[in-house]
Amino acid sequence: MPQGDARRLPPRAYCADGVWPEAVMAEHHGARVAQAMAARLKAAVDDKGWSIAHLARISGVGRYTIAKALAGEAWPDLLTIANLEKALECDLWPGRDV
Repeated sequence: MPQGDARRLPPRAYCADGVWPEAVMAEHHGARVAQAMAARLKAAVDDKGWSIAHLARISGVGRYTIAKALAGEAWPDLLTIANLEKALECDLWPGRDV
């Protein structure tokens, strides 16, 4: 499936004001979803008191991939999100209201 221009830049490139992940985002729904997902991911890891290395081990998702998602440097794919949600036992996908 072609990615097109919408994923040419990383999600954090769509920050309109402020610094990722708390920034006000430009009108790019995908970037806002990635931002909300990163915030939920960080909160879930913090709530469990886990390290990124521990989450990587139990989820099967690479540490680098998790770090890139948290930093807004990558567009996480559905399998990555699903594996993280299963390991963390919580929903990361924010839905359409972001």
